[in-house]
Amino acid sequence: MASQLGLDAGAPEEKGNTPVTTRKFIPVAAPMLVGNEKAYVMDCLDSTWISSSGKYIEQFEQAFADFCGVRYAASCCNGTVALHLALLAFGIGPGDEVVVPTLTYVATANAVKYCGASPVFVDSDPETWNIDPALIEARITSRTKGIIVVHLYGHPADMDPIMSVAKRHGLFVIEDAAEAHGAEYKGRRIGSIGDISTFSFYGNKIMTTGEGGMVVTDDGTLAAKVRQFKGQGWDPNRRYWFPIIGYNYRMTNVAAAIGLAQLEKADWHIGRRREVAEWYNENLKDTRGLTLPVEKEWARNVYWMYTVILDDKNYIGIDHTICITGSAVYPIYFIMLYTRCVNGIETNNYPIYRIISRSSYSSNSRIPTTGIIHRTSSRNND
Repeated sequence: MASQLGLDAGAPEEKGNTPVTTRKFIPVAAPMLVGNEKAYVMDCLDSTWISSSGKYIEQFEQAFADFCGVRYAASCCNGTVALHLALLAFGIGPGDEVVVPTLTYVATANAVKYCGASPVFVDSDPETWNIDPALIEARITSRTKGIIVVHLYGHPADMDPIMSVAKRHGLFVIEDAAEAHGAEYKGRRIGSIGDISTFSFYGNKIMTTGEGGMVVTDDGTLAAKVRQFKGQGWDPNRRYWFPIIGYNYRMTNVAAAIGLAQLEKADWHIGRRREVAEWYNENLKDTRGLTLPVEKEWARNVYWMYTVILDDKNYIGIDHTICITGSAVYPIYFIMLYTRCVNGIETNNYPIYRIISRSSYSSNSRIPTTGIIHRTSSRNND
């Protein structure tokens, strides 16, 4: 498989009397610009509309809202500020608490801190690695205002019980879908289930604008707040009037042009990742010591990253070390800033988080490195 795609090691070269095998570098992620990206960007340059106004911003926002199955979408400059904007729209501030998963990129917790609020961590489901719905209610206090749900690595969280808990306690739900463009939960697109949802279009995401983000919702009031906050607090009904403190979080027309072209090829991008994930599954299914990612019966996983858990690190690390030619295999997120003590509770109280964060590794689900995975030992798997 790897040789068919040009990803295998090159022919040996002579260096002195020692043959040296050259290897092609395989990045952990690389943007796939296979549609109208260049044409749309050149249109921006030819028209001189290259800043935060222009036709591609509106087109991208509307197309992405349609893609998610919601009424409103507001673009912004990255996925982290998308989270910040969503929290600002709910009025989160000092003294408030927001429930977040233990296993996520640091931006999820940081966005809560930007508002002066406190992230309250909940451990992970051992199968999907997303926030465990059964553990949320015990972490809710009188100061809890909402829940941020992260659809980790492209697999949806179990949203029905989360939404039920939120409804019982009068909490908002934000879907952090930075890694889950096009994923589905019980037939519904991720981004259409919570009160508001956020996406990232960083260069390593399923769809990219280079840097960029999006906030989507069915709530017109929330959408209007997000738009005002992202544009320096500008009053939409009065030019150069700023009744609130806002931020310069806007997306450029050039970035939106790239995003629109990426969105036009969304089915291809998602299908490609699922195809590569199947290759990983087929090649790794009989490898002892690995737990492969799941796809629950109610989910459609889009495999932003293909991540495995090393069940027995000694066995894998010594007898059958996994090597990927020209590419690193990266450990899962480990939020150092928050790991020692969270809200006065030692992280030993998050056992699933500790197991996954210390024993799991990710590789590219866009480029099929599976075909060049090999063992350093000649022993059989069994």
